[in-house]
Amino acid sequence: MTSVHGFVDPRFEISRIDRRLFGGFVEHLGRHIYDGIHEPGHPTADADGFRADVVELVKELGVSTIRYPGGNFVSGYRWEDGIGPREDRPRRLDLAWHSTETNEVGLHEFQAWLDLVGSDLMLAVNLGTRGTQEALDLLEYANASVETAWTRRRAENGRDEPFGVTMWCLGNEMDGPWQLGHRNAEDYGKLASRTAKGMRMLDPGVELVVCGSSGSGMPTFGSWERTVLEHTFDDVDFISCHSYYQEHGGDAQEFLASGVDMARFIESVVAIADAVAATRKSDKRIMISFDEWNVWYLHREDGSESGDELTGDDWPVAPRLLEDRYHALDGVVFGDLLITLLQHSDRVRSASLAQLVNVIAPIMTEPGGPAWRQTTFFPFSITSRLAGERAVRVPVDAGTITSARFGEVARVNAVATVDDGGATLFLVNRSTTDAVDLRLDITALAGGDIAVIESHLLHEDDLYAANTLQEPERVGVRPLDGAHVTDGILSLQLPAVSWAAVRLG
Repeated sequence: MTSVHGFVDPRFEISRIDRRLFGGFVEHLGRHIYDGIHEPGHPTADADGFRADVVELVKELGVSTIRYPGGNFVSGYRWEDGIGPREDRPRRLDLAWHSTETNEVGLHEFQAWLDLVGSDLMLAVNLGTRGTQEALDLLEYANASVETAWTRRRAENGRDEPFGVTMWCLGNEMDGPWQLGHRNAEDYGKLASRTAKGMRMLDPGVELVVCGSSGSGMPTFGSWERTVLEHTFDDVDFISCHSYYQEHGGDAQEFLASGVDMARFIESVVAIADAVAATRKSDKRIMISFDEWNVWYLHREDGSESGDELTGDDWPVAPRLLEDRYHALDGVVFGDLLITLLQHSDRVRSASLAQLVNVIAPIMTEPGGPAWRQTTFFPFSITSRLAGERAVRVPVDAGTITSARFGEVARVNAVATVDDGGATLFLVNRSTTDAVDLRLDITALAGGDIAVIESHLLHEDDLYAANTLQEPERVGVRPLDGAHVTDGILSLQLPAVSWAAVRLG
């Protein structure tokens, strides 16, 4: 047992927390839309075909803003295909995921689902196979309030009032050779700037996200951000980050250092954005939309990639793609990634968990059957519910673990949030071998006259225990036994490979 010490002090404030940090991502991919959120024949389906059991789980998850409709899908998407009478909508081949898109669910239907789950819409425009004019058409259809050809069509399709979409993504992963309409940084930056300028002429209140690199491992990472921002700095509010993590070669200890990689990625992009600002002698600060992040077993141990099975003449509707099964270890790493986002909430103002249902998702469904929570569900739902108004640094002296990639990294990673009602502490023990006996000085919180209101622990002796169709409740969270406050000292014990949340009030 290792005895460590730290403190929680509201004066170590990082930033106020933008609730869009707890966003999600829904793409027309695999069984996410069809058989996931939309299954008209399901016993719980409502009149519009949406699964009520999934609606309740998404509400419990607590997602704020949901990015839609992609992802890679958006770079070949004609948004007009998803409006008007369903019987008149075309079936299209989706080149991104080698599938057939029926267009049963489009903008109006997805907004209706968002109304059910209580989330806001964040739209991505196609800058892959389309361009500025199509983006302006969609913006006018969605947001304009005066009578035009597009708003008359919107009314004919059942919506007189604008959708009022505030946040817009200018394409998706345009640095990636896999992306339809892939461009170099110069060409994309010019297109994004033209599109952004036009969108602001139509609706000055929009917030715009320009594409950053698809990952920090891309060969153009860094130079891409700099070039794109040199073209778009005055036109946009955010630059995107995308990053996925997985265990490689059974090395759980290295996997548990994933949060360090995310932190360095964020800090690198911030440095580049601020360098561009400095050269322009501008005090404007470009914020980060970390609009794709998750654990994703993208690369198999045999060297192949997940999701590359569909080829040839078979173009199925809603195939089973990217349906990763998450185990306890994944859930702990996932919780650490959330801590890292909160630690950078001064610049990460929006984030989208990719994705929500069936596709690398915290929620799984079976056609005609149940829906259940994966291990990653718990850290997200608890953090979204308990996170307060302001993020606070929590220095913890817990020693280090050794990472082959990052060297010595903190054994315990922690952050707190504070509000008028108290504080919440989020922690992870990254060690695969040692439990941690933690004592935190919290006298700066209400003079220490504060108690543990609720606590949650995600930990399994079997790191690879998972929730499945056969055992949907194999892994869950339980109270953190023994967590208590005495004389202004919070004492708690974190088992090896564990994530915890403690609410103080």
